[in-house]
Amino acid sequence: MPNYIFSTPYVEEGISSTERLFIFRKRRVGKSVVKKNGTYSVVRFPLDPNVETYQEFYQGGAKHVVSEETKTALIAANIGITESNFIAE
Repeated sequence: MPNYIFSTPYVEEGISSTERLFIFRKRRVGKSVVKKNGTYSVVRFPLDPNVETYQEFYQGGAKHVVSEETKTALIAANIGITESNFIAE
């Protein structure tokens, strides 16, 4: 069974300012994906004590190796993850 490299979803953020140049400066900020009680969800700011309670935890902004089964489950969870979040290893 092939493995895949999973990139978590992200949002593009900019600096809050009235200066015109800051309007154009954006950066990608990764969102974490967690599985708790059998349900996947996207978490923007996971709390450190909660990380140990998750069945699965994929840190935002990082790349993770996942199986085909996990890939299928993440896409089926309907939380904004698509084929474009995966690259065949």
